This record gives sequence, C-alpha cells and structure tokens, in this order.
Amino acid sequence: MDTQSFDAIVIGGGMAGATAAAHLAWAGRRVALLEAEETAGYHSTGRSAAIWILNYGPADVRRLSAASRGFFEALPQGFAQAPLLARRPVVTLATEAQRDALAAMIAEGEGIAPIAVAEVAAMGPPLRAGHAVAAAIERDAFDIDVAALHQGFLRALRAAGGTIALRHRAGGIRRGAGAWQAETSAGTTFAAPLLVNAAGAWGDEVAALAGVPTIGLQPKRRTALIIDPGPHDCAGWPLLGDVGHSWYVRPEARRKLMVSPADETDMPPHDVQPDEIDVALAVDRMQQALDIPVHRVEHRWAGLRSFTPDRSLAIGMDADAPGFCWMLGQGGYGIQTAPAAGRLLAALALGEDPGGLEPVVPLVDPNRFRRTA
Repeated sequence: MDTQSFDAIVIGGGMAGATAAAHLAWAGRRVALLEAEETAGYHSTGRSAAIWILNYGPADVRRLSAASRGFFEALPQGFAQAPLLARRPVVTLATEAQRDALAAMIAEGEGIAPIAVAEVAAMGPPLRAGHAVAAAIERDAFDIDVAALHQGFLRALRAAGGTIALRHRAGGIRRGAGAWQAETSAGTTFAAPLLVNAAGAWGDEVAALAGVPTIGLQPKRRTALIIDPGPHDCAGWPLLGDVGHSWYVRPEARRKLMVSPADETDMPPHDVQPDEIDVALAVDRMQQALDIPVHRVEHRWAGLRSFTPDRSLAIGMDADAPGFCWMLGQGGYGIQTAPAAGRLLAALALGEDPGGLEPVVPLVDPNRFRRTA
C-alpha cells in the first residue's frame, strides 16, 4: 500500500476542513485534505445559504464571527474574484405572545434595535395584518457567498502546496512511531504527526476509528425550499423570521425566495433528504406571517448541521491523544466563523499564541465534555 507523508492530515473537505487546511498551509505545513465524496463540501457546506449575523449563536460563535469580519472585508490577494459579502439586514418579528422574548433579544444583543411593524412592511414583505405586533432589526448583517468562500480556501491550500484527495474515505486510523496513519478507500495511506478531525456529521465516527473517545456530536436535519413570491420583487428584502426561530425567509437568486422551517431533527450522519412534513411546515409558518401564495415548490433540499452537547464549537488538541485535533460542532455557524476558526485551529495545533482569540479557547476546548462526564 502506498504511503504518503505530510505535516498534517485534515479529514473532511467541508468549510471546517478547508479553512483548517488552508491556515495550516499558510503556516508553512505540508497538508493533505482527505474527502470521502467526489466533491468537497457535498453534505453540509454545499447545501448552505449563509448570512453573517453578529448576534447569532453562543458566546464563542459571536466572538469568532466578529473576529472573522475583517477577513471577509479584506480578502487575501487572489482569494476570490468578487466580494464575498452583500449587505442584508435581519428582521425578527414577534406575535403578541412573543413580545417579552423580543424585548429580551434586543436587550441582550449588540446592534439590535426595535423597528415599527409598518416600517418592516414598507421594506417590501407583505405582512399579514395583525400577525406581528413588534419587530427588531439588525442592520449590520451580510449575505455570504458560501461557494466562493469555500473554493477560496481550497484554492489557497493548493497554492501553498497542499494536496486535496477526493474519494479518499478514511477506513482505518492508527498512531504509531509518532505519526497518525489514515488508510483510505483509494488504497493510499497518509501519514502525519498531526491529524485534524473536521469530518462534520461523521466527526465522532472518525474519532472512534482513531480510538479516541467521542464527544457526543449530534447531526440535525435542516430543510429549505425555493418558491416564487409571485408579484413581489423580493430582491431587496431583509432576511425575515420570528423570534422563536420557527421559520425564516430570505431572497435567493434575485427574484426567488428561500423558506425554511428552521428545523433541527436529530439524524444519523448520511446523505440527508428533505421530509415532506418539514416542507409543508415551512410554507405554513411563512404564510401565517406573510401574504404570499405558494402554488408550487420549485426546489427543496436538506443538509446536516452538527452540534456538540452544549452547542458551542469543539476546536483544539485532544488532551489524551497526542497529535489529534478537533474541528467540529459548527452547527449553523460554520460559514460565518470560518476565517477566525481556521486561524484559531492552526494556532492551537501548532502550539502558537492565539492572540485576540485567547478568550475563546476555553469555550471551544474539546476536552470539556470528558471533564463534564
């Protein structure tokens, strides 16, 4: 069996693996990125429609999102052919029963302000009279070009001399003589002193292959669909949802509308497909708030969002497995945190100072689950 040696092996070619591999390569390491599928990012990254929202997620996510903004706004030379961000405010609606929850969100958030429901309607969305009684807006939010961001990190990895091995599923992982060895389905073994587990929904399976205790990762299905909003020109609408996170809509492909029931259904890791019940729920919940007839669903899909038990990320070295590094649990936050998360991963993996990201380190320490247990 052919064996290839590197400084680092990254398992998983989605956003987490791509940004980890790129940052390690930028630090001068020879990196091999192993992806089981024919295309990198097939299961989650390739099905994501992301927006940068500062007030989204737990404390570690918000810090990493804030730290990522500078990268998005000033990309490395040659990283992408066009800007990755496009301004898109986020509007949150509340029914009478949700007033207190909306007030708490405004009080706890940064840059979230009340907005009159009539002013939201003036922005274009056809609100149903009497449904929403209060609203809030976060104006400093941005659509993210997910595909361009992902390809930018993969391109950076190649430019730095890294290897991307598609259709190379890790089937056996062991450590010996100071190096991890990953045997792949393509018949090649990759060896390196550092192994980064960025396998997304399959992260616990990869840890088990390596003989490392798992962290209790839980993949969850998220459903989305595309509809035609009829006579409404939705291109300039904000992202619109409810304070209970039970649905949201956002413009997609100029005049189309993406709708989601914001579902989080526990799933085993697999090539997940949408459930018709969730598609129907998405339409129903959206139509309770917006007067938009839906004659047909033009496209529907589902993806996996994987969470750790406390819903914060898991980034860093395993305390009991030398050279084994975690980069998992991105949930629905992996795109907007990618630049800073990759930078943090590289610093922790290489024993370097994480700088301004130091306060995030204990929040994302993967060893916290074993201490809790």
